[in-house]
Amino acid sequence: MKIAVASDHGGYVLKEAVKAHLIEKNIEVIDLGTDSEGSVDYPTFGKACGEAIADGKADLGVVVCGTGIGISIAANKVKGVRCGLCTSVEMARLTKQHNNANILALGGRTTEENLAMEIVDTWLNTEFEGGRHQRRVDMLDQM
Repeated sequence: MKIAVASDHGGYVLKEAVKAHLIEKNIEVIDLGTDSEGSVDYPTFGKACGEAIADGKADLGVVVCGTGIGISIAANKVKGVRCGLCTSVEMARLTKQHNNANILALGGRTTEENLAMEIVDTWLNTEFEGGRHQRRVDMLDQM
């Protein structure tokens, strides 16, 4: 499995922690930036991660900005992306079970590191339920 990670300056520290966490689990990581806490524009990095998923360069993605809101909006502009902003373990489970989210968004300024790792692990370890949810995911993908 390959996971693309990307962040703006507000999510840089948490992105680096997520990246280390994934590598520790022997998951291949593609780091799409940013590479510091210097100010950058979140749409650039949300788009880059979305394109990595849409182009098949990565299986899944994790994006982080200050709140996770802006970068998730940017990622969702890419056709084929289903990015869910999660602030709890329950949201992480449901965004995969019901929405088959292929990108997880986190808030670097709003989510503590320990919780973020629980969210990441839950999201990665949860299976898409399919069934009635598949019809809805297909509708999203057709938009």
